[in-house]
Amino acid sequence: MLVVIKKNYEEVSSEAARIIAGAVRSDPTIVLGLATGSTPLGLYKELIALHRAGDLDFSQATSFNLDEYLGLPASHPPEFSFLHEAELFFRM
Repeated sequence: MLVVIKKNYEEVSSEAARIIAGAVRSDPTIVLGLATGSTPLGLYKELIALHRAGDLDFSQATSFNLDEYLGLPASHPPEFSFLHEAELFFRM
């Protein structure tokens, strides 16, 4: 297990993005289990920036979400709209 200590959220997000980017570069067909919620949003922003800069290609990667929302009604408030944004990101 790798434990990394950083000063703040931004540093944690950058380091997590660096680790994930390295894994994707090592194995472009990697399967990523991605957390939902607001905690990883900084990480996803970092990954998006790397992708848009042409430094990271997710075209062969597969992802799935770690949280389950089984049983939520269609009328549930769209608190998880970032999932749609993440889906669009991984289709780039």
